[in-house]
Amino acid sequence: MTKVFLTKANTKKQASFQALFYIACFGSFMLLDSCKIHRPEKFYEKVENQTEPIDAIIVPGVPFRDSSWSNVMKLRMHWAKHLWDRGMTKNVILSGGAIYTPYSECKIMRLYAIQMGIPSEQIFIDTLAQHSTENVYYSYYVAQDNGLDRIAVASDPYQTKALKPFVRKLNRKLNTDVLLLPAILDSMRATPMTDYKIDYQQAVDSNFINITETQSLVYRLFGTMGMHIDWKTRPQMESGNNR
Repeated sequence: MTKVFLTKANTKKQASFQALFYIACFGSFMLLDSCKIHRPEKFYEKVENQTEPIDAIIVPGVPFRDSSWSNVMKLRMHWAKHLWDRGMTKNVILSGGAIYTPYSECKIMRLYAIQMGIPSEQIFIDTLAQHSTENVYYSYYVAQDNGLDRIAVASDPYQTKALKPFVRKLNRKLNTDVLLLPAILDSMRATPMTDYKIDYQQAVDSNFINITETQSLVYRLFGTMGMHIDWKTRPQMESGNNR
């Protein structure tokens, strides 16, 4: 995928001021809006009460470090398995490239998903996403390319809260109806979350370049807010990107 570089500000002082300004704005937004989504049960019940399971859930990635999955990835993957076991989804779309570590997030999650018992033929991947909003955006097109029309974002309630405005915007821009399926923490706490062993070297991206070397902090913050998405142009998904 083409790397994008941010044009430098006129002076280092101006760049520093801009960075601090946007960090403050983003931090204020997150402080006010990043608490867990209210009553995740209502989203679950909306999908559970439908006559047919949805075609796919989108599971956003998390950087893989230290030879094992983080608590956040563990929660998201066990929530995906919870939804799968209850017949609420026919397929799983795992999203995220090698962004901060050499391990492709979606490929790491695919290895875990297979160990957890989700059939490999029901797993799709998106290797392009670098930010949470892009997890949703690119996965939407993975779904489109594979005839999966009814989809939902399945993540922890904190990320779901942050993504809710973007999902609303995506639905409006693309005339679709992506749903939300935030994890119900009380249910997950009551269910033991097993650890699994995987051959994580299978998920190494030989072309890895740390995103901090190609994008400034401000540019990455804009990416997190979905401001780099070109809504007028359909993205070209990588060949062999689906499974």
